[in-house]
Amino acid sequence: MIENNEELYFDTEEYEDIIIYYLELGDISYAELATKYALKLHPTSIELKTKQLEVFLELERYTKAKELIDELKPSCMEMTDFLVCCAKYYSNLGNPKRSIEYCEKALELEEEENFLHNFIADEYVNLDDPFNALKHYSKALQFDPQDEYSLENAMACYTKLNRFQEALGFINQYLDKYPFSEMAWFEYGQLHFNKKNYLEAIKGFDYLLAINPNSVGVYANKAACYEALGDWARAIEVYEEMLDLEYTKAFTYYKIGLCYKENKMPIQALAYFQKSLIEDPQFYLSMMEQSYIYEDMGKLKEALHFAKESVLLNENNIEYQKRLAFLYIESGKFEESLACFKKLIAVEPSRFYNWYAYSEVLMLIGEYEDALALLAKAIQLHNRAELHYQKSNCYFHLNLNKEGNEALKQALEMDPEISEDMGQKYPFIKEAVKKVKTKKK
Repeated sequence: MIENNEELYFDTEEYEDIIIYYLELGDISYAELATKYALKLHPTSIELKTKQLEVFLELERYTKAKELIDELKPSCMEMTDFLVCCAKYYSNLGNPKRSIEYCEKALELEEEENFLHNFIADEYVNLDDPFNALKHYSKALQFDPQDEYSLENAMACYTKLNRFQEALGFINQYLDKYPFSEMAWFEYGQLHFNKKNYLEAIKGFDYLLAINPNSVGVYANKAACYEALGDWARAIEVYEEMLDLEYTKAFTYYKIGLCYKENKMPIQALAYFQKSLIEDPQFYLSMMEQSYIYEDMGKLKEALHFAKESVLLNENNIEYQKRLAFLYIESGKFEESLACFKKLIAVEPSRFYNWYAYSEVLMLIGEYEDALALLAKAIQLHNRAELHYQKSNCYFHLNLNKEGNEALKQALEMDPEISEDMGQKYPFIKEAVKKVKTKKK
């Protein structure tokens, strides 16, 4: 009709079906278009105006939604759809209590009870009230016992309330009635996993896999249980089974590599990290793990190569930047480490050690003026003795003895206990420290 620029007749129920179709599809622009056509033909239809209200809520046009609510209220307080729209309106505006009131009015009409109890429970979650949320998720299950959403959230409430025994009783009762429920067995496994009852958790995951052997994620959970038990060989077996079902295998190869690493089998670990990179050449987690293994083997060149590759793919990972800086220093490539430190002080200015290590490297390469400029900024954020010792060392190297002595005096006033260690690190200040201490005596 739209393509041919025609206006054909549809009755109100047909238009409702069309609007509902597009709302469920998530195509709100077409739902809005259908609403306009519908109301042009049926301008007084309460049902279509209710659908228009749903469209307004999806489009977050709350002023128009409120106007329409006020218009419809006198004639629609016995309509479940309208009351649900009102509940959504107040929920979206961050007023869960008012939203619950409208849901409770809708429950009186004895329609859509499962949906309404879930709605009320979600609002109690928004109010951080897991006790009442649990009551309503449980009621939702009474109206639709196989509603996985209600079941999953009921278990989440038990967890938040820290009621393990009640949760166990609840899930066991449920499994007695519905022994083939995949969600229930998953929740059973997760419940025991969270309580570190790993062997019992494995039983639950095994039951689930007996029902559905293609549940890829369950293999990962079962393997995690064996990892927690330190049974790396069993964990690897489970991951190997999982590989047969997966389309993308990079992460599973990576997990197998970690298990071999934990099991003190670095050569096998490297082989699986390399398999992971064959599957996905940009899988930086495997790159960094290879870097760690090569470092342990004393192969700094290879360790540095993989660390650099990892950082290129994940520049904002601060821990990776720290590791790369460390490897540059270990390899004697001090200047290359400066870019890492620059990034570190930009992202983590509150961490004292970032500034301390940065200035240390600048001094190692003889950039004392740059080190002083950096230390001036560092001292504004971290007025610590170590930085003043570093500052005095820079001044002494630049033959600015007066400034060096002043900085050293301040450092000694702040923390004289570390002066010996600082003297070992910076021989230039060693004699100056002795002189200052002699004068004091």
